[in-house]
Amino acid sequence: MWCHIVLFKPSWWDLKLKTYRNHTKIIAQPGIVMKVLRRKRIVLFMAYFLLLVLTMLNLANYKWTKEPQQCNHQMRSTTYQSRSDIRFLYRPSLAKKRQLIYVLTTWRSGSSFFGELFNQNPEVFFLYEPMWHIWQKLYPGDAVSLQGAARDMLSSLYRCDLSVFQLYNSPGGKNFTSLGLFGATLNKVVCSYPLCSAYRKEVVGMVDDKVCKKCPPQSLRLLEEECLKYSTIVIKGVRILDVNVLAPLMEDPSLDLKVIHLVRDPRAVANSRIKSRHGLIRENLQVVRSRDPKLRRIPFVDPGHKANKKDGSDYHSIGAMEVICDRTSRTLRTALNPPGWLKGKYMAVRYEDLVENPVKTLRSIYRFANLTTNHDIESFALNMTSGSSSSSKPFIVSSRNATQAASAWRTVLSIQQIKQVEDYCHHSMSVLGYERVRTAGEAKDLSKSLLTRSRL
Repeated sequence: MWCHIVLFKPSWWDLKLKTYRNHTKIIAQPGIVMKVLRRKRIVLFMAYFLLLVLTMLNLANYKWTKEPQQCNHQMRSTTYQSRSDIRFLYRPSLAKKRQLIYVLTTWRSGSSFFGELFNQNPEVFFLYEPMWHIWQKLYPGDAVSLQGAARDMLSSLYRCDLSVFQLYNSPGGKNFTSLGLFGATLNKVVCSYPLCSAYRKEVVGMVDDKVCKKCPPQSLRLLEEECLKYSTIVIKGVRILDVNVLAPLMEDPSLDLKVIHLVRDPRAVANSRIKSRHGLIRENLQVVRSRDPKLRRIPFVDPGHKANKKDGSDYHSIGAMEVICDRTSRTLRTALNPPGWLKGKYMAVRYEDLVENPVKTLRSIYRFANLTTNHDIESFALNMTSGSSSSSKPFIVSSRNATQAASAWRTVLSIQQIKQVEDYCHHSMSVLGYERVRTAGEAKDLSKSLLTRSRL
């Protein structure tokens, strides 16, 4: 007897009935329903929260990376500058603040050597005197009237926007390149890999300008891209005369700007300015033109100071000290009673302390700049201040007996010149710990130190 097994395909009605029965079972268990609803609520809440966070991040990124408005109308004058503006808005690196340093100083204060302490550091993107281009282009504008333009240039440079240099290019001139920067042939970034194969940034040592001049000129865009790789940007300049000029930048929350104020005995500065007077003719005139015409000046102690051509040149070199020391005094008054934007962001360094104890001073400077020193850089600083020569050509950094060079003014300047500088600079000398002299014999007595404790 055969048994037949018949398989029936469930009908639509049977499937519907089965679904209904399962649904009825779920309804009969309230705990399962509540569990499902809670899961749905959690998923919805997380989705809304994530959407809110993404919206806030987008708004914050737009706020902090938006380009300053004061230069927009100028920077859009060329195709290259328009592209730079667009790229500026979308640079992700600006979300993370860099450590920015401005070395505030004046001519002949040992600033070229001081700048090398940063130029040699492989972690630092260093620029040497970029505001030189402003003073050359807008000559014979007086020093004070050019302060705003200098600050605006710094605002762009600290954001790695180098198209600002195009504003001060000669009309109809060639496109600005890396080798067009003032001091470019001594810059380790410009003369090293990947912009040039002549040097490597991590190898400490002075750059030979004759070698660097053979480097291929690179576009500003490539230099900008190199700038963006660095977490520390240092700019050294002598054309910002007063730290208060930098207040808008130091108050800017998108920047982390600190100031290192390099100072030197103003009598030594005056002596070096006289020695370098042929290289500072234009700068001396621009500074002297900034003197307040309403100010009642101290007459020269020596009424025959312009008796010959040499003294006439010296007159402008020393006369510029009136403006320089006046602006230095304004900086020091602000530093002695610092406003909120300057607290913790200002450091004064005496050149005499640097050359007397270069390694200790270098370590202190690097701590302030959030940098790490190493044996090579410390040896470089020590060797550059302990050479055998007492002087070198102006504007050239070389190994020398820096301590002897720092006090050379005491045997070179006349007592009349010394008194004139002291009258101009008595306040800053008092704050910084530089003693005045009473006689020519006291000035020439090198066994007596004229350094006392600084009030800063």
